[in-house]
Amino acid sequence: MPVSSMKSLSLRTYFRAASAIGENIRKKDAINPLYASYKVTNRCNFRCKFCNVWFEKTPVLETELVYRVLDNLERAGVFLLSLEGGEPLLRDDIGDILKYAGAKEYYILFTTSDRSLSEQPMAEFCRNIDFLHISIDEGHDNLDMFSLLPEAVHWGSIVCVQVVVMKENLPALEDKVARCRDAGAKCVIMPAVELNRTRNHFPDLDAFQRECLRLKRKYPRTIISPDPYFTALREPHGCSTGSIIIDCDGGLFYPCRTSESKPVNLLDVELHDWLHGEEAKEYRRQMATCDRRCGWYQYYAVSAFTSPVHVWTSISPYIWNVLAPRKKQNHNGKR
Repeated sequence: MPVSSMKSLSLRTYFRAASAIGENIRKKDAINPLYASYKVTNRCNFRCKFCNVWFEKTPVLETELVYRVLDNLERAGVFLLSLEGGEPLLRDDIGDILKYAGAKEYYILFTTSDRSLSEQPMAEFCRNIDFLHISIDEGHDNLDMFSLLPEAVHWGSIVCVQVVVMKENLPALEDKVARCRDAGAKCVIMPAVELNRTRNHFPDLDAFQRECLRLKRKYPRTIISPDPYFTALREPHGCSTGSIIIDCDGGLFYPCRTSESKPVNLLDVELHDWLHGEEAKEYRRQMATCDRRCGWYQYYAVSAFTSPVHVWTSISPYIWNVLAPRKKQNHNGKR
């Protein structure tokens, strides 16, 4: 099996990330979000019944304005940036965006469910992608895309399949995990979140947690969803602002995506300064008292950046990829 690697970041970036984690732990507050997802478009070819993104009409930013958002996230100390949608490959400028983001001092995660991946210049795109996440599940009605994995793992990125589990599909989960293992891909598991204006397909919590933890023991190097996530689902306040979401207009969802509140826009506000201010602190207080148990999954949206143990459980699946980093690219996409 090919062993994909990650680009090298500067030592200053690693020290800065460690310092940010230290501040979160010391203050017991997820002030610094080391993980961010940026929805570069809400357009999508799928109409998943558990998703409310595809019918949003939020306008997208022009390429140069996207660059400004990416710059802001770098200055704020984001360590892992997920470019997603909707379907990001529907943007004609996605290659330019990836080249620009790939030269930044953060790792790039790219999420897609496009059926035509084999027809896309994915080997070229993956020069600027550290983690290629491909959404495959019954909700997307694209289980046939598992057959693409043996090809995808040779594109150069760490390939991970995102599986959204609806309550009626839990028994079929192990087969999906096994297919990821056999292809040399990783797998991230999440429940069908109860989003606004969608039907509830959230699986039974006891059964979901029990099955996911069993499969993690059976496939320890395949499933990368952190253990604390599966237990946080059962807690009154399991989520945190350790990760953030930016909408396609540059608006920051805060404190979380399901609240649909966008108090600031990253075209107008310096993210780092705002997060350390009183307004953001008040939003975090509101999150701590939220009684909605929606099961929203953000990659590290539990206590991953406020607990030393959880930090390790989040990064350990990638340790071999970190030890064999690939070279960082410049703005022209050259290594």
